Amino acid sequence: MVLAIALSALAMTLIVGVRYLLASGGFALATRVKHPGLYTGLDRQIRREIGWSLASAAIYGVPAGVVAWGWQNHGWTRIYTDVHAFPLWYLPVSVLLYLLAHDAWFYWTHRWMHRPALFRRMHAVHHASRPPTAWAAMSFHPWEAVTGAVVIPALVFLIPIHVGALGLVLTIMTVMGVTNHMGWEIWPRFVWQGPLGAWLITASHHQRHHEHYGCNFGLYFRHWDRLCGTDKGLGDFDRGHAAARRRIARG
Repeated sequence: MVLAIALSALAMTLIVGVRYLLASGGFALATRVKHPGLYTGLDRQIRREIGWSLASAAIYGVPAGVVAWGWQNHGWTRIYTDVHAFPLWYLPVSVLLYLLAHDAWFYWTHRWMHRPALFRRMHAVHHASRPPTAWAAMSFHPWEAVTGAVVIPALVFLIPIHVGALGLVLTIMTVMGVTNHMGWEIWPRFVWQGPLGAWLITASHHQRHHEHYGCNFGLYFRHWDRLCGTDKGLGDFDRGHAAARRRIARG
């Protein structure tokens, strides 16, 4: 049994690691095509981001692998495979419930990690990415990675979800995690400057967090920032990259 659990954890670690490399690599390539030279001079930072992210992949993979083994062998979780086990309207509702729960957990743990002592010990690793790149989505100190790794494995014990809907949640998590750190806005203007952008987080919103630290703590949605007075609007990509170029020029 121990060997089976270990193999499941290893398999999930590889899946998370490959998912990270494909997603971040794909969006980094899109950056090179759309904005040539945007990451110029950031090679050392990118190598550091990749190293921390692959370490995080192992931390995310272990609990996911244990839960996956328990689901397949003992039915531990509330993941279901029969699409008719719940009404069809519940499929999108379950996705939204997971995103809302994950967003709430992220907001409060993220804000907690901005307390000075915890920031120095943990969260400073992520904020060493100045400006963030497509490779920074999982660039976390191991203890910060632990706080992120437990969320989805915990939710599958609490909220029923179809395996396909869970796959969609993980896809949204990956895409938003990467695109919010790319250093430019991939979504059309009507998304991030229109009514949707008032409630959804995109790179423009998260850029301001990396500029000023004490604001814009959310992951998917802006409602917690709005309710708690920590929403400070959109960031300035040009200013962030100009500061990085000055820092690189100084050596």
